[in-house]
Amino acid sequence: MPLTAFDHVNVRTANLDAMIRWYGEVLDLHPGPRPPFTVGGAWLYLGDRPYVHLVDIPGQREAVRDNTLEHFAFRATGMAGFLARLDEWSVPYSLDEVPEFPIVQVNFRDPDGNHIHVDFDKAELPT
Repeated sequence: MPLTAFDHVNVRTANLDAMIRWYGEVLDLHPGPRPPFTVGGAWLYLGDRPYVHLVDIPGQREAVRDNTLEHFAFRATGMAGFLARLDEWSVPYSLDEVPEFPIVQVNFRDPDGNHIHVDFDKAELPT
């Protein structure tokens, strides 16, 4: 059974509405169809694929803090525009070159503190 593709990341949140808005405005992920699970949440789509699944855990901030997820990442083009968007939203970030690979990571955190990075080709690094 070989793996064929990444499917999704599941993120618990006590701030569902804020997270849906943030992921939409900052990462261009849009809410779409989701099965009628017994718990609230949202599936956020990139194109026709739901890559980020948010699970609503209202009033359970401690459960969110105890999360063992270290990070998840996306690949993109258009670094200058993306950095401008992060600045517009006052999202602190760092630019980190990957040793021996032509990759630059833009590292930042979502409103719940989850670590995300978006990878760009090193040629897009601002001078």
